[in-house]
Amino acid sequence: MTFPAGVGMTTTMAPYIEQAQREGQLYIEQPYELYSEDNHEAWRRLYSRMVPKWEQYANEHFMRGIANLCLDPDRVPRLEDVNKFLCNLTGFRAKAVSGYVPAFQFFDCLRQRDFPTTITIRHQDKLDYLPEPDIFHDIAGHVPMHTDKAFADTLVRFGDCAHTAAEIAASIPDEEEKVRKLSSVIKAMARFFWFTIEFGLMKDRSTGGLRAYGSGLLSSYGELEHSLVSPLVQRYPVQLEWVINQYFEIDHYQPLLFVVDSFDHLFSLVDTLEAWMKDGRLDNVAPGEPEVGESDLKSFLHVGGA
Repeated sequence: MTFPAGVGMTTTMAPYIEQAQREGQLYIEQPYELYSEDNHEAWRRLYSRMVPKWEQYANEHFMRGIANLCLDPDRVPRLEDVNKFLCNLTGFRAKAVSGYVPAFQFFDCLRQRDFPTTITIRHQDKLDYLPEPDIFHDIAGHVPMHTDKAFADTLVRFGDCAHTAAEIAASIPDEEEKVRKLSSVIKAMARFFWFTIEFGLMKDRSTGGLRAYGSGLLSSYGELEHSLVSPLVQRYPVQLEWVINQYFEIDHYQPLLFVVDSFDHLFSLVDTLEAWMKDGRLDNVAPGEPEVGESDLKSFLHVGGA
């Protein structure tokens, strides 16, 4: 089926995405001609109001990344143009998807230096908050960080952890115990990703203060400033045992955030996460959000040969 040019690629209102989902297509092309002028205007408004926030609160690696990607502030980006700059810097590339990517496949994409990227964009009356990701969150929030070699290597290392988790699960003969332990490990990995890659803070080497590197913060007009100046936010030096046992909720500003010293520090935390996984220290993390969905669990079990 073909769609008329400019029909729109608005989140939850994109016929192209609906068809891809019906046909079971997860990895797709970006049909750039389908973006409407309203879509481009949404991007322009999102981007223009974030620039002064980034200059004040984003970390130096992100600011270099934004400059290196040469994003057009007025038009939704073409992924092929983004990848021309991104691939040359760290080997990463944005890979268009039609919707939710099960956990193992998502982490395995990172391992291969592919970043699953949503290609729809939020409606203009929902600029401040959208529960699901969109192209602004993914390209303007995540991808600038992928231009930094140390950060990119950390994502790849995190993908390695997913393979380790699948291998460990495959070695457990009792099916009930396998599911219980794997569910706990996936929950721990999701919490780690949330409190670092999505909502992490970092020490600023030049000022001694804090800056944001988490993409959920860097793509949020309201929460970016709130995360760094509000007295309602608790900010603690990252401790792995806290992170993996701390539940989170996605529908409000985060009341608790963790601080890393550097991306080398973050990389070392992923090493520790994998070591704890092998030692069984992730097998019984505290209950609570996020819940581990069936598709996420199956994605690991299938790879593990169960």
